[in-house]
Amino acid sequence: MTEQPDKIEGTPLIRPSTTEHPLYEAVVDACRTVYDPEIPVNIFDLGLVYTVEIADDSAVDIHMTLTAPGCPVAGEMPGWVETAVEGVAGVKEVRVQMTFDPPWGMEMMSDEARLELGFM
Repeated sequence: MTEQPDKIEGTPLIRPSTTEHPLYEAVVDACRTVYDPEIPVNIFDLGLVYTVEIADDSAVDIHMTLTAPGCPVAGEMPGWVETAVEGVAGVKEVRVQMTFDPPWGMEMMSDEARLELGFM
């Protein structure tokens, strides 16, 4: 029996989002209404939202992380995201999953977030 590798070479660590779905921009805008209370930048521009998958039936799966595993709002933030995205017209259901693989890094922030935080 051949052992299967944990990750297939060339496979991205973060799955691509469903950017072509008509609800994608509205879901992203909803994610941008959620902020890490310790950082004055929304979670999307911070790079905490890794993947937004939207099924044909408009069910939304969001894979996200936190700036650190010990974040004080770790238990609450997925619910904040779920509530924000549930408010988008046309969204059937929302599931938010936390992951720390790959771990978040400052390079995941958008240029807007870097500018806001004084890193540019």
